Amino acid sequence: MNSNSEIKSLLQKFVLNQCTPEETDEVIAYYKKNKLTDDFPSVEEVKNLLDEMPKMNQETADAIFMNILASNKEEDQTVIELHPKKSNFRKYISIAASLLVLASVGLAYKQGLFTTTKEVPFDFKSNDIVLQLEDGNVQIISELTSAQVKDKKGNIIGNQNGDKLVYEMEADPEKLTYNTIKIPYGKKFQLQLSDGTLVHLNSGTTLKYPVKFIAGENRQVFLNGEAFFDVAKDKKHPFVVNADELNVRVLGTHFNISNYPEDAATDVVLVEGSVGMYKSSEEFDAAKNTILKPGYKGSFNRNNASISTKSVITDIYTSWINGGLTFRNMTFKNIITKLERRYNVTIVNKNEKLANEKFNASFKEESIENVMSYFNDIHGINYTIKNDQILIK
Repeated sequence: MNSNSEIKSLLQKFVLNQCTPEETDEVIAYYKKNKLTDDFPSVEEVKNLLDEMPKMNQETADAIFMNILASNKEEDQTVIELHPKKSNFRKYISIAASLLVLASVGLAYKQGLFTTTKEVPFDFKSNDIVLQLEDGNVQIISELTSAQVKDKKGNIIGNQNGDKLVYEMEADPEKLTYNTIKIPYGKKFQLQLSDGTLVHLNSGTTLKYPVKFIAGENRQVFLNGEAFFDVAKDKKHPFVVNADELNVRVLGTHFNISNYPEDAATDVVLVEGSVGMYKSSEEFDAAKNTILKPGYKGSFNRNNASISTKSVITDIYTSWINGGLTFRNMTFKNIITKLERRYNVTIVNKNEKLANEKFNASFKEESIENVMSYFNDIHGINYTIKNDQILIK
């Protein structure tokens, strides 16, 4: 290896794990014998080699290389203090050692053991209902049309008509395959799972669920946001909703779960049947866990992981399905967040005294103009509306 181009070429093969045993020995011997001649690759040149790795994006390459530099930074400073003339040599030796690790990384990327697909954060203020398939492909759902949902083999797994998506029951998969549906602000949607369970999804909600449930295993889904579940009865396969740190387990029943980030608690309201509430880090135990009865609400406190229950009028908490809107002992700050989600508007509150005041209010299919008018009439809240922006003075 007498030329800089030869060194670059061999280094690239080394990182990608394409070297023959003889070439690998040559790379190692080179670093052992190197005396920092002019043809020694610079830090930038090594970085460029990483950037050129196939199947590895720029962000991943930069992150790996920055970790190399960060791990060597402290060592370099010590070397400079003790042996100033040898500092550069020590740095390159460290990078050479790091390349041994990068070689395995390159091989993993080459064999597809790592995925470079980075999920783009969902814009809840968009107008699109998004269905993300197991392979990362995205399908836009329009409530004005009908469409088929297919798996990567082209098989039809679901049919969408208007604001409802129904999954087929005939499929018999060998392993769990998940889809994720994301509902933007200002919209609602219905989803019928492969077991016949019907899910009403509120605005600003994400649900991850199996395309087809597996025999002998729990029917588990993952919820962020709010949903009303009408669960198909199946005593052999409990239905479990994971809401972050909380699991809700049923056999067949009607219940509502609200798991929005601005709330201090995850609320479960039981309309019919029986529901078990327990930490997601634990196994279900009917003798120890909280069991809800119809007409009760269970609240999982996110700060201390405690669960409290109380009797409620369930219609208040499920009215959103039919266009209702209810606030109970809720701060105005949280009300603003829920109004923005419900109506897909932006609300700016310049009246700071209002933020932590608590209100009770209920509405039936009211427009945002009527809702704001109510707060103005009853509580003297001054505001202006321009397009989709509301300014509270």
